[in-house]
Amino acid sequence: MKKITALLIQIVLILALAACSVAPTVEPDSGTTSQVTAETAAIVSEPLSASYSSEDLNADLNQADTSYITLNGDSITVEGAGTTVDGSTVTITSAGTYSIIGTLNNGQIAINTEDEETVTLILNGVNITNTSTSPIYVLSADKVVLTLAEGTENIVTDGASYVFASAETDEPNAAIFSKDDLTINGSGSLTVYANYNNGIATKDDLKITGGNITVNAVNDGIRGRNYIAVNDGTITVNAGGDGLQSNNDEDTTKGYILIEGGTFNITAGMDGIQAETRLTVSGGTLNIVTGGGSTVNYESEESAKGLKTGVDVTISGGTLNIDSADDAIHSNSSVSIDGGIITIASGDDGIHADATLTVNNGEVNIVKAYEGLESKVITINGGNIRLNAEDDGVNGAGGVDGSSVNGRPGQNTFAATGDVSLNINGGYLYVDAKGDGIDINGIINMTAGTVIVNGPTENMNGALDYDGGFNLTGGFLLAVGSSGMVQAPSTSSTQYSVMYGFDTMQAAGTMIHIQSESGEEILSFTPSKEFQSLVLSSPQLTNGATYTLFTGGSSSGTITDGLYSGGSYSAGTQLASFTLSSVVTTVGSAGGMGPGGGGFPGGPGGNPRP
Repeated sequence: MKKITALLIQIVLILALAACSVAPTVEPDSGTTSQVTAETAAIVSEPLSASYSSEDLNADLNQADTSYITLNGDSITVEGAGTTVDGSTVTITSAGTYSIIGTLNNGQIAINTEDEETVTLILNGVNITNTSTSPIYVLSADKVVLTLAEGTENIVTDGASYVFASAETDEPNAAIFSKDDLTINGSGSLTVYANYNNGIATKDDLKITGGNITVNAVNDGIRGRNYIAVNDGTITVNAGGDGLQSNNDEDTTKGYILIEGGTFNITAGMDGIQAETRLTVSGGTLNIVTGGGSTVNYESEESAKGLKTGVDVTISGGTLNIDSADDAIHSNSSVSIDGGIITIASGDDGIHADATLTVNNGEVNIVKAYEGLESKVITINGGNIRLNAEDDGVNGAGGVDGSSVNGRPGQNTFAATGDVSLNINGGYLYVDAKGDGIDINGIINMTAGTVIVNGPTENMNGALDYDGGFNLTGGFLLAVGSSGMVQAPSTSSTQYSVMYGFDTMQAAGTMIHIQSESGEEILSFTPSKEFQSLVLSSPQLTNGATYTLFTGGSSSGTITDGLYSGGSYSAGTQLASFTLSSVVTTVGSAGGMGPGGGGFPGGPGGNPRP
């Protein structure tokens, strides 16, 4: 979030304003307070996995010893053993299978057994309402399996206020509430109307392996304290609070969410999916909208992130579509993108990690964000990334950016530290940024891959902006933008670069073409915005060779993100002919700039810093 000030008068104005005001204090995100320790760091090294038993996966509706519970409005009848009935409340006291059908106007299905076996509830077409407590309440059981019978519609509704046993008690607090392990399976449907607080909640483990589940909750939609694991099903959540949440903050091996499959449609007033420790997505389809989406003027002090964790987010598969008022993907420590197709529209950061952000594979498309990628250490080893940012495209800074709730998006303060870095070892990165294209409060290392930057048009920002040097040894780099703060790779690099400064601002869509003396195409590119500087590094550039630069003209090649490949070039206007004489050669109006760039004195690379 550092901004470079090009003119002395701007610095004076900023200092004058600073004397009259105090910057807001930025606190870590109160929604996730876990701090990374040596123990949790070791846990992250092991991939998340879930174990599903046969009873979790198989909806067996034909058990010979099944008891049948019929709901008759204000009364209940039972065929079979293992239950007690008191008016409109049936209590299951023994392990076994119970098939339930009918309507209960104001009653409860309670499970209270000390058996070390499973209770299976087959919802066979029920409509259960309770105006003062949970309609389905698991007080004690080794495990409960909630099976949604094929072809059935099941509805559970609670009231707007609960009556508790004592003033010291605040449970149950969800329409379906369990103190023990809970599994939901089957192929039928379940609709939950949670008018008091949460929709489906367990204080233990929650697994979902099937069903068409819809939860409408005034607070959180689905909660599993120890963990939530999902491998199938269609889950729709409309929540005033979080969509899904796992909140065990006492055991670093718990408080996680694992999504291996299924389809999610989540609309949440706060976070879409929030895990106290870890969140892994390896499959499925996730459609998430938080805080009203990226286009609203979000003013709440509550977190409204798409995916949020205290320790780690790992995405290795699946399709994710996130439209968030706050960060789309956020971790208080690490984020790893190992696969999947991710589309993001965010009111703040596209992807944010306080410590490390690593992209190894996958497709990341950030169509809207205040800043695109943000972390202390950013490493790109593979994958395809395209991003559009209102401010910086890629931002590397130290410190903690827990939330944007204390000011406009991106206002949170970072402390400059020496171990901030951007490391590009492969992959494809396309940046379109109104602020700095790539802004690193440290060092950039590039060994391979492709980087294309359509940078800023204002001179107070640059397409490339770094403090600690830019060591480039391989790959393809193209950065165009304004000329006031232009920087190129450092002279410590081993691959050759050219930095060209145009005399005047060039119109958006003006083709830039560079070719060798023999006519070999080195570059054909049409920037998406007006520009006055060009930085190019390519394995095709060799020391001592002479090249010609043209503007205008046309190409018959295939265009991707403004870059042409193949085809032939029809010449426009020749602007310059230059010979590479050093690792970084400056040409045109950039000739007075050093390899570190910058038309203004002061600071690394010639950039003054506030």
